[in-house]
Amino acid sequence: MIFFWELATLVVIMLLGHWIEMKSVMGASKALDELVKLMPETAHLISDNGETTDILVKDLKEGDVVLIKPGEKVPIDGIIYDGASSVNESMITGESVPVEKGKNDEIIGGSINGEGILKFKVNRVGDQTFLSQVIKMVREAQESKSNTQRLADTAAKWLFYIALTSGTITFIVWMAISKDLNFAIERAVTVMIISCPHALGLATPLVTAVSTSIGAKRGLLIRDRAAFENARKINSIVFDKTGTLTEGEFGITDIQEVSITKEELLTLAYSIELNSEHPIAQGIVNEGKKRNLERIELTDYQNITGKGLMAKVSGRDIRIVSPGYMRLENISFDDEKYEKLAQEGKTVVFVLEGTKLLGYLALSDIIRDSAKEAVATLLNIGVESILLTGDNKRVAAYVGERVGIDKVIAEVLPKEKASKIDELQVEGRIVGMTGDGVNDAPSLAKADLGIAIGAGTDVAIETADIILVRSNPLDVVNILKLSRATYKKMLQNLAWATAYNVIAIPLAAGVLYNQGIVISPALGAVLMSLSTVIVSVNARLLKID
Repeated sequence: MIFFWELATLVVIMLLGHWIEMKSVMGASKALDELVKLMPETAHLISDNGETTDILVKDLKEGDVVLIKPGEKVPIDGIIYDGASSVNESMITGESVPVEKGKNDEIIGGSINGEGILKFKVNRVGDQTFLSQVIKMVREAQESKSNTQRLADTAAKWLFYIALTSGTITFIVWMAISKDLNFAIERAVTVMIISCPHALGLATPLVTAVSTSIGAKRGLLIRDRAAFENARKINSIVFDKTGTLTEGEFGITDIQEVSITKEELLTLAYSIELNSEHPIAQGIVNEGKKRNLERIELTDYQNITGKGLMAKVSGRDIRIVSPGYMRLENISFDDEKYEKLAQEGKTVVFVLEGTKLLGYLALSDIIRDSAKEAVATLLNIGVESILLTGDNKRVAAYVGERVGIDKVIAEVLPKEKASKIDELQVEGRIVGMTGDGVNDAPSLAKADLGIAIGAGTDVAIETADIILVRSNPLDVVNILKLSRATYKKMLQNLAWATAYNVIAIPLAAGVLYNQGIVISPALGAVLMSLSTVIVSVNARLLKID
C-alpha cells in the first residue's frame, strides 16, 4: 500500500495545527511585548547647569534629573519635584481616567504625560523599575504550573504510553485476524496519529497564558498560579480597613455651619490649615482645592499646643480647635450632634471667631467609592466579606455598616491578625486576605489567597499571591471571577481532549470495521489537528464576565 497521500496530508495538517497552536500561544504572550514597547528609548536629562540633553534611557542612573514635555511617555520611574500634570497610567492600571500628579508624587515609566511639564528624580532603574517587575511577574506566572496543568501533563504522558500500546495491540490483532500486513500497519499508524497528546498537553498551558495576559491588562498581577487557581474555592474575603476599604487619608464628611455660610466656613479653615502638615489639615486642604476655594491672606499664625491653630484672617481672630479646647474654654456646642459624629469614628474640629462658634467640620478616613459595590458583588457570587482591623470598634462598625460588611473584627493587634485568619480557617472557611501594610504581611501569607493592594508596602506585596495594581476593592471580585472562568476553561479543554481520545482511538483501531467505518491516516491527522484547534480557540475565548 502506498502512503504518499496519507503522509503528505498528515504533514500539511499537522503543520497547520502547529501554526494555529503557536499563534494562540504567541497571542497570549503579546502582553509582554506590548509592555516592553511602552518604554521610550531616550530621555531628556537635566544637567547640573540646567541644560537639557537627550540620552538613552538605559544610561540613566538613580538620582538623575529628567524633564518630561507635554504628551511624552515617561522614560523611567521617579519622584516629581517640580510641575503638575495629568498622567495616563492605563497601560499599568487599566484605568482610562488620567491621574493628577504633582510635587512628591511617584511617576511610572511607560505612562503618558498630559498637558503639563514635569521634572523628576529617577528612583528606580533597570530590573527594579515597576514595568520590569510587572513583566517579570507576568512571565513567571505564564511559565509556572498550576495543579490542573500538572494533572494534564501526567495525563499526556500516560496517553503517549496508551497510544504506543494501542498501536502495537492494533497491529497484532489485525495481523491475526486479516493476515494483511498493509492493513495492520495502516490501522496501527492511524491509532498512533489520532491519539497524539497535543490537545491534552495544550489544554491547560494555553489557558494559563491567556488568563495571565487578561489579568496583566486589568492590573491583576498573578505571582502564584496554584493559589490563583484555588481562588475559585474562596468563600470568605477578609479586608483590612485602612488603605484597602478606605483611602488611608482624612477627608471631610460633614460641614455644619452655625453663623456663616458653608463656603465661608470652609474657606476660613482652608486658609489657615494650608500652613499645617497634620493629616487632618491635609484633609481640609484637599477639600478646599477640590472646590477651588480662594486662599485668604492671614497674619499672626500660631499653634495652640495640642488643641488647634489660630490666626488673624482679614483682621478677624479665627481659631480651629478640638472638642477638648471647647470644653476647657466653656464654649457651648451641640453635644448630641457631636456624640453622633464621634460614634461614627469621625474627628470633629470647631471653627471659632474669638469665642463665637462659626461652625464645625467632621473628618474621617475616606471610604473608597468601589468598596460597597465590591462587597455587594462578592455576596452575589457567594463570598462573605469580613472586616479585620486594628482600629477601635466604633470606627470599624461604622465602616462595616457603610460598605455592607456584617462581620467586623476590630482592635486586633498586628501580631494577632494571622491568628484571626487561622481561626477562620479552623471554622472551615477558605479565606482570601486583602491588605496593604507591613502588619498585613503575616496574614497575607497565612491566608489561602493573599491579595496585596498595589499602593501598599513592598513587604505586603512580596508576601502576597496576587497584586492589585489599581488599589481597587472591585479587583478582588475580578480575581475570583477570572479564577473561576480559568478553571472552567481548563476543565472544558481537558474534557474535550479526553473524550476525543476515548472515542477516536477505538475508531482508529477499526472496532467498527464490519459496519463500514474506517478512518484513514490522513483523516486521523485531520481529526488530531482539529482537536488541537478546538482547544486553542476555546482558550482564546476566556474572559471575565
